[in-house]
Parts: sequence; C-alpha cells; structure tokens
Amino acid sequence: MPCVELRVALVQTDAGSDPAANVARAVALADAAAEAGARLVALPEYLQFRGSDDGFRSSARPIPGPFSDAFAAVAKRHACWILAGSLAETSGDPAQPHNTSVLLGPDGTIRARYRKLHLFDVSVDDGPVDLESARVAPGDEVVVADVEGVGLGLTICYDLRFPELYRTLTLAGAEVLAVPSNFTERTGRDHWEVLLRARAIENGAWVIAPSQIGGPPGQPAFGRSMVIDPWGIVVAQAPDRESIVHAVIDTDRVAAVRRQIPALANRRPEAYRLG
Repeated sequence: MPCVELRVALVQTDAGSDPAANVARAVALADAAAEAGARLVALPEYLQFRGSDDGFRSSARPIPGPFSDAFAAVAKRHACWILAGSLAETSGDPAQPHNTSVLLGPDGTIRARYRKLHLFDVSVDDGPVDLESARVAPGDEVVVADVEGVGLGLTICYDLRFPELYRTLTLAGAEVLAVPSNFTERTGRDHWEVLLRARAIENGAWVIAPSQIGGPPGQPAFGRSMVIDPWGIVVAQAPDRESIVHAVIDTDRVAAVRRQIPALANRRPEAYRLG
C-alpha cells in the first residue's frame, strides 16, 4: 500500500469552569494549529469544562450542537480534520451525559463519534479520588475512523489502562491510536508516558495523546501531550503549559515496525481462553 503522510498537531489546553470561554480558547488554538499546516488537529478530554460534577452535567450539549459546531467551523475554515478530544454530550439522563470524542471532517461534518467506554472510578493513595460513573454514561462501541487513508482508533484517557481495547482497534485497522486525556498529575508522573509507549510498541502503531494541563485546585492534570511512533519513540512532546505541538506521522513507519516485530501476525488467540 502507498505511504500516507499526515501532519498532526496536538493542542494542550487548561480548561476551567466557564464552558463558553473554554470552547472559545480551544477553537482559537485549533485555528492556530491548522494555520500552521496541520491536517489533523487533536484536542484533549473535557474540553468544555473542568470542575464540579454538577457543573459538568450542566455543561452538556447535544452533538451536533453549539460546541461541536464551533469545531466544525474550524474544520471547514481550514479544510482539515479536527478531533474534539471529548465534550459532554447530552444523553437520555440529565444526570449522566456521555463523555464523547468527535471527529470532524474537512467539510465540517461529523465523521465519527466515540463515547468513553472505561470510566475513571479510582481512589489513589495521596492522589486522585474520582467516581466518573456518577456523572457519565459509558459508551458501548469500539470506533475506528478513516482519515485520508489512515485508520484512526478512538479512545479517551482512562481507556489507556485497558490494552485489550487498543489491540481490538489495531485488529480493526487502526494505524494511529488517539488518546485525548485529562490525565491526573499524580498518576501521570509515573504512568502516562510508560502506558502510551506500551500501547504504541505492542500494536506497532502511532499514538497521539493531547492532554489537559493545570486545572481546578486539588485536581491538577499532568499535561505532557505527546506523539509516539510505532517503535515507541517520543517524537514530539508539549511543555508544561498551554501549547501546540506538531509532528508528521506516516504509514510506512507502521508497516516497517510490524514487519520487523510481527507480534500481530504471531498472536495465538486460540490459546488465550480463560478457565
């Protein structure tokens, strides 16, 4: 198959408690990333709000709706792809919106929608305590989208700890794995880069991981948005502030790594049964 090259940009934001201001700032950064030549602009999780559970619920909007439309306008303006890492999407239950990643095509239409499967219900000693399932309705679908001939697997943040999801996406055709996140500072120090590189290495895939930085008092995000190649090399990483990082990803690198270390071809699924 011919090599496909894709210029990507990761936008690292510092969203607060004002949904309109958060979306406006993210749109401005996405515009700047596209103006600099990115064909795919990826933004982090919880774009529109970080704060209380009630505030999150009240920030939810339908998709399509005013927040996704704002990013659709950026996509149309620059004829590029926008991955709105996650927005609170209204569901049938006002108390539990979806945590939804939206991929918008160059014409501004929604090309894919992924609702976060794994919800962050954890209590870390000297670290975060959260019950995401109290405010979010989980999704139930694995999603791979086509971006100019490149298979893009969609995930969100805590999904990163479930390697079976990434293997499933890879077997479904993903060559790039997207991990928009609001990864906590406490766990991020030890786990963020390690897990991202592991997902890249074990699947021979690119990983693009835009993350939030900063955040509400007592709930800081780690940041360090990064692009990782299929060999596990970090090829771009954001500084510890609101920023944009650029990289070029290509499918030849995927093919080369999978040829050298054929872990996908050497699988033995018939031996993996439990019990």
